[in-house]
Amino acid sequence: MKSTGGKMLRLAIIGTNWITERFVEAALASQEFELTAVYSRDAKRAQAFSAPFNGAAVSFTDLTEMAKSDAFDAIYIASPNSLHYEQSILMLENGKHVICEKPVASNITQAEHMFEVAEKNNVVLFEAFKTEYLPNFALITEHLPKLGRLHKVSINYCQYSSRYQRYLDGENPNTFNPAFSNGSIMDIGFYCVSSVVALFGEPLKIKASAHLLDSGVDAHGAAIFYYPDFEVVIRHSKVSDSALPSELQGEAGVMLVPHISECDHISLQRRGEAAQEFKVAQVENTMTYEASFFAQQIKQGKLCEKAKARALSVSRMTTEIRRQTGVVFPADKIN
Repeated sequence: MKSTGGKMLRLAIIGTNWITERFVEAALASQEFELTAVYSRDAKRAQAFSAPFNGAAVSFTDLTEMAKSDAFDAIYIASPNSLHYEQSILMLENGKHVICEKPVASNITQAEHMFEVAEKNNVVLFEAFKTEYLPNFALITEHLPKLGRLHKVSINYCQYSSRYQRYLDGENPNTFNPAFSNGSIMDIGFYCVSSVVALFGEPLKIKASAHLLDSGVDAHGAAIFYYPDFEVVIRHSKVSDSALPSELQGEAGVMLVPHISECDHISLQRRGEAAQEFKVAQVENTMTYEASFFAQQIKQGKLCEKAKARALSVSRMTTEIRRQTGVVFPADKIN
C-alpha cells in the first residue's frame, strides 16, 4: 500500500445529511483533508452541501462514474446500512480508501469480503466507530487495573429515536425498517458491542434477547457476553431513554462511564475511598479523532489490523445476536 506522506488528502462523501456535514467539519478540522467531491442523487443538493466547504468540489449523481474519477483519494460513506457493502466494494475496487459509517456491513459475510477487497486493492477500509479513539475512552483502560479483579460490567445506551413516532403513526422510516439493515442493535446497540470489544476483545459466548417490532427489527434488547473471569451485560434501546451510566465492577472498586458513545469523563471509586473524576480535554466535534486516525492509516500506507479485527468481531457478534433474536435482513438472504 502506497504512503501519501504529508500530502493533503482529497475527500469525497456519499450522503448529504447532518452526520455527513459533521464528519466533513471534523475532517477539515483535523487538517488532513480537503473536500473535493460530493455524491447525491440531486446535483443541486450536492452543490449546496459542498458550497460552505469548497465551492469547487465536483458533484456526482452516478456512483460508478464517481468511483472511476480521479477527483478524490478517500471517501466517507454515510448511506443507509444496507448500502454500505455495495458502495464500499465499488469504491475499494476502484482504488479509493473508504471510511464507512458504523456498522461497516449488514452481516459478517459482507464485512469479511469488504476487508478482503480492500487488501487486494491495497487501500484502507476503516469503520467509523469514533468512541475507541476518544481521549477519555483511553482513560477506561488506563484506570481499569485500579478496580482489581474484574467481575461485572454493564454497558448501557438507550435513546428514544426521533423517528419512533413516525413508525407509530404508520410510516416506515429507515430506522425501523429491516430493508435498510437497521434496528436497535445495529444503531444504538452497536456502541455497546463495539465498546466492549475495544475494551475486552471478543467473548467466548453470547446470550441475547430482544423485543421486535412488527416491522421485524428490534426496538430494544439486551445481551450477556461471557469472558473467562467476568461477564458483560449490554442494554440498548431506540424506544426509551436512560440516564444510567455504564459500570465496571472489580473487587477493589467501581468505575462509572456516563454516555459511553461520547465518553466525556469517567468516575472511579475504590473501596473505602472518595470517588475521583478523571477527564482530559476533547475537541467539541468528537468525530475529529476518527478522521485523524483514518488519515494516519492512509498516509502510512497501512490498514490498522486492530481496527480491522475489532470491526470483524463486532460484525460477527451483531450477526449472532440477530440470529438469536430473530432479526433478519434482506442482505442475509443474498450473501
